This record gives sequence, C-alpha cells and structure tokens, in this order.
Amino acid sequence: MRIAIAADHAAVDHKAALSAHLRGLGHEVVDFGTDSTASCDYPDLGIPACQAVARGECARGILICGTGIGMSIAANKVPGIRCGLAHSVDTARLAANHNNAQVLALGARIVDAATAIAMIDAFLSTPFEARHQRRLDKIAAYEKSPTC
Repeated sequence: MRIAIAADHAAVDHKAALSAHLRGLGHEVVDFGTDSTASCDYPDLGIPACQAVARGECARGILICGTGIGMSIAANKVPGIRCGLAHSVDTARLAANHNNAQVLALGARIVDAATAIAMIDAFLSTPFEARHQRRLDKIAAYEKSPTC
C-alpha cells in the first residue's frame, strides 16, 4: 500500500519510527516532511499529504504533530478527506471501522512511538463496516452543498 506521511517539528522522531515500521511491512511511504526540529507550520505538510490521498496517489495518510489536533483540523479541510484523530489503539481502529477514515492523525506528545505503531497497525488492518455509510453520505452531501 502507498501511504502518505507528514509531521511537523514536534513529531520528527515519530515520523521516522513510523516510516521505518511501514516500510518494514512492505508499504511504500511517501514522505511530505519535515525532517527537521526547526519550527514549521503543520498545514504546509499535512494538506499536501491529504491532497495526495484525495487524488488517489496514496491509499492512506498518517499525520503527526504535537497533539494531532492541528493536523486533523487541516486534513479535514481537504475535500473528500476524513481524518480521524486517535489517541489509542481503539480510537485508531474505530476511525477506520466506523468512519472509513483515509487519514489518521496522532500526537507525538500524547502517545509514544510504540503505541503509535500499534495504532497505525490497527488503522491499516481494520475494515470499514458498511452499516455506518449513511452517516458518511450525509457528511459528503453537506461538503458538496452550497452552504458549506
């Protein structure tokens, strides 16, 4: 699977660990940065990663910042993207299972790298339950409406 990954300055170490893990599982990782601890702006990294997912260039996306909150807000501004902010293995699994999220946001200051690895494993291996589709259809309809 081709997976987009992006992190801000607070999550460089997590991004490296997660990328290595994903590559070890045989995934292709498309890195949208950053590789520096110098202060940067998470939308500049997370939005291009999500655009790649929305265009179908990557199947899934992993975004990491200090809390995951900023990345998830930016991600959910990209039309067609559903990004789940997870803080446990269960919330990562449910983002896939209930919300059919294509992107997962994590906080490097909230979860350690080992937990983050377990979270992305759960996210990538959990199927979507179609019984939740009507809710996603309502979100998609709103996103396309002129009032959005």
